[in-house]
Amino acid sequence: MDESTEYLPEVYQSFRRRFGDVVERHDAVARAVDDAGPLDERTVRLVKLGIALGSQADGAVRSNVRKALEAGASREEVEQVVLLGLTTRGFPATIAAWTWAREVLEAEDRP
Repeated sequence: MDESTEYLPEVYQSFRRRFGDVVERHDAVARAVDDAGPLDERTVRLVKLGIALGSQADGAVRSNVRKALEAGASREEVEQVVLLGLTTRGFPATIAAWTWAREVLEAEDRP
């Protein structure tokens, strides 16, 4: 497994291997959706992070933190998106997302 996918769960990787054609089509739709409007990649990732937080999707929170950072978002921007969940999604959901986001942020700090 290469470094860029080492954090992906085995179940996700096995699904991708088993249903490669479907996954390729899904990935193409995802790219088309991301490119369908005027938002830049950084903003798209921050919005998706907020959506992931709202749905309490652990993997999506982690993924979108990684992708937001790769797209140029700052740690502070990622943290603010998580904090914004407090008054909309509630304290427990925000703390869960904070935990997932911090794990990714801390991993980014390691050499």
